Amino acid sequence: MSENFIKIKHVHFKYKGSEKGLLDDLSLTIPKGETLLLTGASGSGKTTIIRLINGLIPHYYQGDLEGSISVAGYDIVKTELYELAGVVGTVFQNPRSQFFSVDTDGEIVFGPENIGMETGKIKERKQDIVSEMHIEKLMGRSLFELSGGEKQSIACASVAALLPEIILLDEPSSNLDQGAIGNLREVIKRWKAQGKTIIISEHRLWYLKDLVDRVIYMETGKIRHEWSGWEFAAMDSEKVRSLQMRPLKVSDILASDFAGSDIQTQEISDGVVLKDFYFSYNRKPYLIRKKKFQQNDEGLSLCIPKLTLPKNTVIGVIGHNGTGKSTFLKCVCGLEKDCHGIIETDGKEYKGKERLKICYMVMQDVNHQLFTDSVQGEVLLSMEEEDKERCDQILQSLGILEFKEKHPMALSGGQKQRVAIASAIAADAKLMLFDEPTSGLDFCHMEKVGGLLKSLADAGNTVLVATHDPELIELCCDYVLCIENGRVGYLRVVERS
Repeated sequence: MSENFIKIKHVHFKYKGSEKGLLDDLSLTIPKGETLLLTGASGSGKTTIIRLINGLIPHYYQGDLEGSISVAGYDIVKTELYELAGVVGTVFQNPRSQFFSVDTDGEIVFGPENIGMETGKIKERKQDIVSEMHIEKLMGRSLFELSGGEKQSIACASVAALLPEIILLDEPSSNLDQGAIGNLREVIKRWKAQGKTIIISEHRLWYLKDLVDRVIYMETGKIRHEWSGWEFAAMDSEKVRSLQMRPLKVSDILASDFAGSDIQTQEISDGVVLKDFYFSYNRKPYLIRKKKFQQNDEGLSLCIPKLTLPKNTVIGVIGHNGTGKSTFLKCVCGLEKDCHGIIETDGKEYKGKERLKICYMVMQDVNHQLFTDSVQGEVLLSMEEEDKERCDQILQSLGILEFKEKHPMALSGGQKQRVAIASAIAADAKLMLFDEPTSGLDFCHMEKVGGLLKSLADAGNTVLVATHDPELIELCCDYVLCIENGRVGYLRVVERS
């Protein structure tokens, strides 16, 4: 380690329109070449520190700022954002917010092109990055067709292509499967070996515990704890849990050879039956109209002739990034209009748009389903009959009652996620579908979400939850349904010790 490369001194910051400050007399120095982990509860100030370092505060996010921020010799307050482009690279929690192109190749070379790099060097840089990150299969594709995890991989690659001295990652693993997290870990190791200064804001800790040099624990805008990398890696599970951090070790429950007991359709006496769920992103009409399909038809993005789900349970939908989990959920609830599957439950059949009557889905990117100008209004919109008292109870159970008068788009990513979950609970649908509901959530709020999913099943709902979080599966799931390339891999019981 060498000189203090990043210096934050006595910073107080309050976002414009906020009643109280978020950072309170924060001082932090980061030596050149250090790999630093920022952790702590949602809303504790981690992302705000990231925004101070990359200059988004005060040049994009306005508010009351006191104190000084120096990054690689630049006074952040006096430095324009474009001057930091080759010095600081940021991978945001929602990768869609940083895309400039419509295809994967264009996105990776956008940065080098924008700073005027020679064509030959751009091609060489792209080839090196694609090889380092093992994302060859993502090349030549539309960004709009990628899964959330695949988009995150492209975002990491586009930042790496600029070879910045400082790399900031805000919840980089939130939408990644364990294989992709392993690739991300290897990329961070390479950056570390190259002498990059790396700051990571993260709730998932297991893949970083023996990689970081220092760990900062944030709470209500202050640094409450600080550990060296080896002290953090050696921390016992009781201490981790007392600080409401996610575990430093995870099970193999998401592994492809997960050894739970297989469930056969005949074992499910009273279930929700899915029939004739076929879908293709190629939009060839004959594929949609055909009555019968071959199970191994490679032209189909989703091919499920029949699947019986145990009623009144929580079923974790697992599988690698891009394997069809989100497509499966969208087809089930009727969001993909070209998928004409049938749902049978309680002696009734629901076809096409009728499926919307009994299904409610919380999307991976909740910004797509927030419509009103207040959190309370968002939840009331999902109710057949407005019930403000029940609305307050739901918001209280999710820890967001204090925000009920706020505009949903003014909230943090984790808070928005909880608003969408509150709307799902208020809708009281028979079949509830959640796409990565705990991505970006701290352990405390993940436990709350897990408890709520379990209570939904106990109340008579069948819950499907696509997830990459083994912690969530262990908390609340009764079964895991593995989706492999749009086909059912297996349906198994989650066996707890």
